[in-house]
Amino acid sequence: MEQFIVSARKYRPATFASVVGQKHITSTLKNAIERNQLAHAYLFCGPRGVGKTTCARIFAKAINCLTPVGAEACNECDSCRTFNEGRSLNIHELDAASNNSVEDIRALIEQVRIIPQVGRYSVFIIDEVHMLSQAAFNAFLKTLEEPPQHAIFILATTEKHKIIPTILSRCQIYDFNRIRVEDAVEYLRYIADSEGVTADEESLSLIAQKADGGMRDALSMFDKAVSFCGNNLEYKTVAQTLNVLDYDTYFSFTNSLLQGNYIEALLAFDKVLAKGFSGQVFMSGLSQHMRDLLVIKSNADALTEFPAGILARYREQAVQCDVEFLFGAISQLSTADGAIRASSNQRLLVELTLMRIAEIGKKKTLTTTNF
Repeated sequence: MEQFIVSARKYRPATFASVVGQKHITSTLKNAIERNQLAHAYLFCGPRGVGKTTCARIFAKAINCLTPVGAEACNECDSCRTFNEGRSLNIHELDAASNNSVEDIRALIEQVRIIPQVGRYSVFIIDEVHMLSQAAFNAFLKTLEEPPQHAIFILATTEKHKIIPTILSRCQIYDFNRIRVEDAVEYLRYIADSEGVTADEESLSLIAQKADGGMRDALSMFDKAVSFCGNNLEYKTVAQTLNVLDYDTYFSFTNSLLQGNYIEALLAFDKVLAKGFSGQVFMSGLSQHMRDLLVIKSNADALTEFPAGILARYREQAVQCDVEFLFGAISQLSTADGAIRASSNQRLLVELTLMRIAEIGKKKTLTTTNF
């Protein structure tokens, strides 16, 4: 039986062109390679799962390629083959989370002195560099400032603010973006097609939104959804798999609250609790739903990330909602969200919040009817 490889590893980008959502980074790195303007130290920072280590590896392979195609590695020379097979002696990776002492950095400095046998550069990729101790940072400073000509350092971190200024001043800093939903959906569509998986747009969009800008998280969720649903991903089943409330739930709640029907809202909330969702998760989702309705009602669609079908439903419901109702609902939900952690009866707090929002909806309905 063929061994399963998770999508995050199987479809990890191997060229600058295949990196998702970081064109501003890849274009700059490619230009630096083509012009032979390589710095001795780089700092890649940004959220988890957006391609920092991936770009570091692609960059390391490209600058050591013996017969590059523009700024891309050829994947055929000895240097590229050894890299692809995981036996390159030119590229060294260190996890600073578990190797953060002065002794670890001194061992690294000893490696830096060794001249590469194949290729031009020894590349040292230090992941989670913010985890180095203060003493380790100090031991690293001189080497980072004046390394041997053959050495290039690539530091990666999710928390740039924890790195001391003396390190920052010695590096070229590249800030990676959160991956946009549309970019993530496009890449998930490519993977689904490659794996023979059929998936509707809403399913892929839900996975991308749940991943919150991290491609690695999105791929892990995609694998989980395929394991549960098989080769046919449908929105409702994927929502169940990822343990999120679907759009229909929030559309239905909003209709009930708009009509001032708090009994219907309380009965629906009871069903939400029966599915295993907490009151806090529910309120967070409903608050986001109200926010999305408000920005769509204000013709600020660019502030949302929905597939066309879902966006049409939001526009339809936004027409029915008064701006004051939406502001009032968001205000009530935000206040309750801040209080729920300290509440001794979280269910009652959420129910009281729903009743207050329903009262706002009832007043607006009565005002409209009187006119």
